[in-house]
Amino acid sequence: MFPAVQRWVQWVMASPEADRSDTYWRSLFYYNGYRLVVGGVLVLIPAIFGAHQLFGSRDLRLFLYGAVAYVIFGGFSAALINSRRPRFNLQLGLQVGGDVMFFVLLLYASGGIQSGLGLLLTVSLAAAGLISRGRMTLFFASLATIGVLLEESYLMLQGDDFNPVQYVQAGLLSMGYFAIAWLSHMLARYTLESEQLARQRGIDLANMAQVNQLVIQDMQDGVLVVDGDGRVRQGNSQAERLLGRPLAPSGKVSLLDYSGSLAERLRAWQTDRAADFDLMRVAATNRLVRTRFVPVNANRSRGAVIFLEDMSRVQSQAQQLKLAALGRLTANIAHEIRNPLSAISHAAELLLEEKAADLTQSRLLHIIRENTRRLDHMVRDVLQLNRRDRAKPEYFKADGFIHAFMDEFCQIEKILPATVSVNIAPGLTLCFDRGHLNQVLWNLCRNAWRHCSKGEGSIRLTLRDGMAENTVNLDLVDDGPGIAPALRNQLFEPFFTTVATGTGLGLYIAREICEANGATLECVESDGGGHFRITIRRENVKAQGAGDAIGGQ
Repeated sequence: MFPAVQRWVQWVMASPEADRSDTYWRSLFYYNGYRLVVGGVLVLIPAIFGAHQLFGSRDLRLFLYGAVAYVIFGGFSAALINSRRPRFNLQLGLQVGGDVMFFVLLLYASGGIQSGLGLLLTVSLAAAGLISRGRMTLFFASLATIGVLLEESYLMLQGDDFNPVQYVQAGLLSMGYFAIAWLSHMLARYTLESEQLARQRGIDLANMAQVNQLVIQDMQDGVLVVDGDGRVRQGNSQAERLLGRPLAPSGKVSLLDYSGSLAERLRAWQTDRAADFDLMRVAATNRLVRTRFVPVNANRSRGAVIFLEDMSRVQSQAQQLKLAALGRLTANIAHEIRNPLSAISHAAELLLEEKAADLTQSRLLHIIRENTRRLDHMVRDVLQLNRRDRAKPEYFKADGFIHAFMDEFCQIEKILPATVSVNIAPGLTLCFDRGHLNQVLWNLCRNAWRHCSKGEGSIRLTLRDGMAENTVNLDLVDDGPGIAPALRNQLFEPFFTTVATGTGLGLYIAREICEANGATLECVESDGGGHFRITIRRENVKAQGAGDAIGGQ
């Protein structure tokens, strides 16, 4: 067996990527469409103009039969492509071989090379080279050359009006076949390299997109990509948590639907390059965020990337640093201050028991005793800073706990029950450490009693569903003078107080305890009086029917 034929058989029987790729089969389908068009034209021309044309000038009947057979061959090849059986290489080899056989037959029926039909084989060779990605193109050119030369040789042997110049033309045409085959081989090779490079670039881009998506999803700041029409194209999970709702598919929902305040800030930023924004509180989640806008291109109206920085996280980090320092301070206070305070307090008690003490001395001893108690109270507050990790949340009915707490608070603090108004939505079940919630409410109610007018209904406690679907709000409001706006940002700072006898740790400890129980404590802006809100998320709240399951907890 000749080496070329052996290589052709190996190539036909191989199972290349073409058997799995739609691109190869689609190219072969288009080529069969071209074959059907050419075959139809070859049938119509002799049928219309007869033997006066070059086509079919030697044997018109043979030409028509050959053209019709070529059309049938094209239809049969197209049918095989739809089933993709047998293999791609075998189909392509048979189709190119069929082209050579039919065009050689039509050449003979048209009187040889002078009919010009041999040029159609150049299209078949070029198409075969591009479709097969440059493989076996020279072999196909060899088949075409052998077929054309055999046809001219047969005409020469018959000796009927044979012109020797036709043999020279056949040789030149054969050289053209090899040139076309080599050119299609080089173009296919270049195309294949370009496809491989494009495929590799596509993989690199996909990997980079995945890495970018992972980085964006893992960012601690919320990220939103907004187009020129104000529609959210992309975002991360942190943005969903800050905005309080899941992101819709790309471009389906506008930014206004997520947050009207954020949409207004975007419009202001697009019109004013020097715009500077304060912190923004998201109504759905009650989160305090800092907004930053980055343009997609030079024209701000084309879109922007919005960064949402959760300030509660920043504040938490700062508080953790303070907590670490306070932890070291706690040990020093416990060893260096508490024991001397106990000695001073005990000595003052002993001196007060002596009857010889005059009125002035007694008053001074009372001052010593009260200040030592105040210092001891401060030490106990500082020691509680390390107890936020000891929370043991449990489910209990809200109405029973709140009413029991208010009765105890009014009795111990000697407050008339009518001073406090309690409004609780029925059926709510809270998940909180009982002792922690008691401590937080005691601190808030004591502050409210200190600043209220001490009249009927001066303190209002309300428990109801929050603004967001996944929250419940516990609000404590008094009718006092309220909190100055300049002091709101400092209320929860350690050792910040507006009362001379206070330690400045009550609200700070209350917020730490709430966070340990998965809740938040905020100071809410109001027209009059102080307003504090404990927000408990939905995962810390059971359904209304859960109260029946836990009985009398």
